[in-house]
Order: sequence, then C-alpha cells, then structure tokens
Amino acid sequence: MQQPTKTESHVESSSAVPNAPATKVSARLVSLDFLRGLTVASMILVNNPGDWGNIYPPFEHSKWNGCTPTDLVFPFFLFIVGVSINYAIGDKRLDRSLHTKLIANAARRAAMIFGLAMILSLIMNGFDFAHLRIPGVLPRIAVVFFIVAVLFIKTSRRFQIGLFLAILLIYCALMTLVPVPGFGASNLNPGTNLAAWIDFHILGPNHMWSQSKTWDPEGILSTLPAISTCLFGVLTGGFLKRKDVPNADKVAWLFSVATLSVMAGLIWDLFFPMNKALWTSSFVLFTGGLATAGLALSYWLVDVQGRKKYTTPFLAFGANAITIYVVSGYLPIALSLIKINTTQGPKGLTQFLYDTLFTTWLSPVNASLASALAYVILLTFPMMWMYRKKIFIKI
Repeated sequence: MQQPTKTESHVESSSAVPNAPATKVSARLVSLDFLRGLTVASMILVNNPGDWGNIYPPFEHSKWNGCTPTDLVFPFFLFIVGVSINYAIGDKRLDRSLHTKLIANAARRAAMIFGLAMILSLIMNGFDFAHLRIPGVLPRIAVVFFIVAVLFIKTSRRFQIGLFLAILLIYCALMTLVPVPGFGASNLNPGTNLAAWIDFHILGPNHMWSQSKTWDPEGILSTLPAISTCLFGVLTGGFLKRKDVPNADKVAWLFSVATLSVMAGLIWDLFFPMNKALWTSSFVLFTGGLATAGLALSYWLVDVQGRKKYTTPFLAFGANAITIYVVSGYLPIALSLIKINTTQGPKGLTQFLYDTLFTTWLSPVNASLASALAYVILLTFPMMWMYRKKIFIKI
C-alpha cells in the first residue's frame, strides 16, 4: 500500500490495468476514471446477489448465445484497460530507448495480477495444486494487458487496426470452419467446440472452470478476441487524445463508430452468434461499440460539460479497481466462516445477515437484488475514504 502526496503523478502506474487514479491522466480524462468505477461497481453488483437462485434476468449471464447487460461488464473493463494503456504510456513509446523499460514494467504488473489470481485461487481450494484453475478474470486481464501494451509500444496505429480486424476474422474462421477432433465438424456448442477442445487438452479438466470441466469461459483460444476488445480501447483512446479535433466532433465521431460497430456486431451475430463464453467476433464488435458510446457520453458530460458532482463514488471505485474487485469477491466467503447459531442451526454470517435484513420483508428476487445493492453501497464507504486520503494500492 502506498500513500502518495497530492502532487505525485500516477500516469505510469495506471498502465498496469485501469486500477490507479491517474491524477495526471484523470485531469485530462476524468470520464475514463468515472466509467472504470461504474464498470467495477456493476461487476460487484452482478457478482454478489443475495441468492443465486433468485436473480432478475438482466443481472444474469446469457445461458449460452446472446448478450445481457451483465455480459457487458467484462468487455467494458478490457476496453477501458486499452484506453488506459494509451493514456498511461502515451508518447513515451516514441522514444525507442524506453521500450525495454516500458515492456518490463508491463510484464511486472501483468505477473503481479496473474500471481495474485493464482494465490487467491490456491487459498480458496486449500492449496490443492492438482485442481488449481488457471484461467479466470484476473489471469485474462493480466495476459491481455501485457500483450496489448507490447503491441501499443512496438507497433503503429495502422498495424493495430489491421491486427484488430485480422483476429476477428481468423477467430471466426477457426471456430466455424475447423473440424473438432473427436467431435467431427466445427460447432459452437458447449464442450464440443474448438476452443473447448483446446482448453481440455492443454489445461486439462482439473485446471478449468469447475462448473463445466469441459470448457472454460476465460479459456486459451477465446483470449485472442479479448485482445481485440482491448485494442478497440487503445484505438479509441488514441482518437480521444487528438488535439486537432474539437470536443464536439470527437463525441460525434465516437458515437458514429459506436453505432457502426454495434450494427456490424448485430449483422455478424446472424452467422457467428454473440457469446461471452466464446468471446465471439460479433460479441467484440457489439460490446466494443457500446463501450465506445458509454465513454463518449461520459466524456461529453464529465470532461466537456464539467458535470462532476456525482462522480466521486465511481472515481473511488475506479481508483483501486483491482483491490475492490478482489475484496468484494472474497469478503462474503470470509464472513461465511463466522457461524451464528439460529433456530434452523448454525449459519454463516453472510447468510444470517441476508436472511435477517432482506428475506423477511421482500420477495426472493427483490431480496437478492437489495442485498447486492446494499453490498455495493457498503463498499463505497471504505473506497471513498481511501480515495479522499489518496491511498492507492498499486498492482
């Protein structure tokens, strides 16, 4: 943990992931920090319902094909990672003598995020290395961040655009044209598609998502299009930084790109369906377009119009994004270890509080939602305190 002074710049540290409040960056693009915090708060909300058996449909992931509001959270986050990379590294990439240092910094931060994910996973499964899940949200963030950071440092914008499109086309071809060994023709079904086959034979069932054992929603092959999502953010950030384009024109262009991207995603969905678990090419374009529109709207309201009155809670979440994500996921588990004796027998503190505060007066689905909202509000207080004290945990 580090408590910087008011004058300390966080531009470099924010390149790790959208995780540190860039005092220098946010002075130029507060909307990015706002959207980052809003995304993290949404992630906590959908990841912590009071009862997983009672959830409103928009707060659930798609069963397979399709896209719900909950499915937008992770691609929005990776998109923001890309924008952050552009702002954090910026023109330093033009000095080739700095490339080694920049790449080393990116590698170190990616390794820290990946290592943190492995440590937390080991703690949760009793240090059972034989059944350690390797993929996951944090590992994907780490891998995608490092690859895209290197691409941003080493390649031109034209190359990045070409690679963005090439990945989407190649991934579509691989998933829809290449036969799957042992299953026959190509298919997009759970457990029998090419991405699932690769995960099963490289990672093995003991190191994959425990709820399936045959495929992983953050698997190896589907990380390729996730790189395109992050590149989408890099390219968007590059356009936002242009000084020769008036703010109103920037917003108009961004909304235009967002509209075209969403339309392209919807058209591609007819042939290569949107699917978060497979991170399909149509999913990349659709969610990337919505993320661009979200950033354009935030940019216009927050940075251009100066409407910052109610942004502080979200800036606080965005300031320590990885920290609050980890804490929010493991705090309920830790509280569940504290047992409370009731007439129905011992209950974990998390379940006891849920039953006592929400289920006694709300319907099951509303109690579940109210519990999630209360949890987000509860976490807002320590995040606000850390933000005001300028306590930023660098990862």
